[in-house]
Amino acid sequence: MAKANGFLKIEGTIDDLTFYKKDGKNFVRRKGGVSRERILNDPSFVRTRENGAEFAHSANAGKLLRFALGTLVFKAKDSKLASRMLQTMSKIKNLDTTSLRGQRRVGLGIATTEGKQILKGFDFNLNAPLKSVLFAPFTFDSLTGSISFDTFIPAEQLQFPQGATHFSMQSAVLHLDFETEEAEIAYSALVNLPISHVPNSTVLTPSSLPAGNGVQLFVLMFSFYQEVNGVQYSLKNETFNVLTVIEVL
Repeated sequence: MAKANGFLKIEGTIDDLTFYKKDGKNFVRRKGGVSRERILNDPSFVRTRENGAEFAHSANAGKLLRFALGTLVFKAKDSKLASRMLQTMSKIKNLDTTSLRGQRRVGLGIATTEGKQILKGFDFNLNAPLKSVLFAPFTFDSLTGSISFDTFIPAEQLQFPQGATHFSMQSAVLHLDFETEEAEIAYSALVNLPISHVPNSTVLTPSSLPAGNGVQLFVLMFSFYQEVNGVQYSLKNETFNVLTVIEVL
């Protein structure tokens, strides 16, 4: 690495020289590293190719899940969701004990009990994980997919953002086959309630239970609003919204 002292300050690449700025100073360095062609063909880089193939597969699996959940994820996510999902899918992929290295699959890993446990409890928005927002007990019925709350008091059992006057609850069940990339989702009715001390008993039941090869993911969402002149507005671009995987079957 050399320091550029010339009058003309360049940033960018010319031939095999890269000019860049760091801490207010200008530097130049020669491009290096292994060529893409060598990585793709040299036998000594076989481990690199295997790791790259599994990395790409895990990243695609995470993208598949995010897109399959659709608007739910768009309403409740943090800035590092894609990278966190990649890490989770990589762990699940590692549970595939039948495929060769470089060909291990998320779809085979999640078919195991351990794989399902890794995804269970995943929070799509770390700014608002379920355990730090909801303090009311609920029950889950795997036969109907329903999530039931008994004597839920929102003002006492929700950690709600300042200014919130109302909240909504909704559940969904997603059938997803990571191998074929087939997906189908069914939602419960959206329940909107004021944040008050009035107890309520709410049951969220999806309209159907999509099934087939792959897995069923049951998710629960909370979103918060402020009512002004009879109109409810989401708070701070939905930063406080919750979306969590309740169960994986």
